[in-house]
Amino acid sequence: MDKSRVIDLPELRNRVHVFRDRAHAGGVLAGMLGKYRKTASVVLAVPAGGVAVGAVLAKELSLSLEVAVVSKITFSWNSEAGYGAVAFDGTVLLNEDLLSRYHLGDEEIEAGTRKTEEKVRRRMEAFRGDRRLPDFKGPVILVDDGLASEFTLRVAILALRKAGAAEIVLAVPTAHSESIQTIPEEVEVVYCPNLRRGLSFAVADAYEEWRDLDEGEVSKILQDFKKP
Repeated sequence: MDKSRVIDLPELRNRVHVFRDRAHAGGVLAGMLGKYRKTASVVLAVPAGGVAVGAVLAKELSLSLEVAVVSKITFSWNSEAGYGAVAFDGTVLLNEDLLSRYHLGDEEIEAGTRKTEEKVRRRMEAFRGDRRLPDFKGPVILVDDGLASEFTLRVAILALRKAGAAEIVLAVPTAHSESIQTIPEEVEVVYCPNLRRGLSFAVADAYEEWRDLDEGEVSKILQDFKKP
């Protein structure tokens, strides 16, 4: 991706523990995305952690908040690492390089994909019910709590394009400098306050307070956002 379309905060480069928590990160992003305040833009947050960031961003910019459910297809022996991803509309993207490296069989790939598709369906029901995505009349601001590997966001981008998003803005509080460059060219701009280099990278290192959010907590964030 053209580096000129990646907007960061130079004072936060290559630093750790720059955000108190996800809410603080959402506020920092809101300060960077002020041009979208009270526009036809819509915030699409990736659960689980992206919802905690996106809710603050949407609230501070007076934008609507929606959920973009995507999930990585994980290895049977490592639930943190993935070889593909599934999006809310059923789009599946596989990492062919990893598949060839680990020599996964078709049956294992199909089983992993089915399991992930069921997880996505369950989360769609929990977070969206039977509500359809809105018509995108302005930019879509796609939000997650960080980017270590771009694969889940890539499948989200593909699904949003299919859903009619003409302009996609990616907003993530932290990312590896190399991973951010692999985001597809069709993303118009990336906002990422905390870019970091190095051989090892963990999204959690950008935060003083970090923990996984369960589905109940995500549902509560979404309910609280609707309150006046």
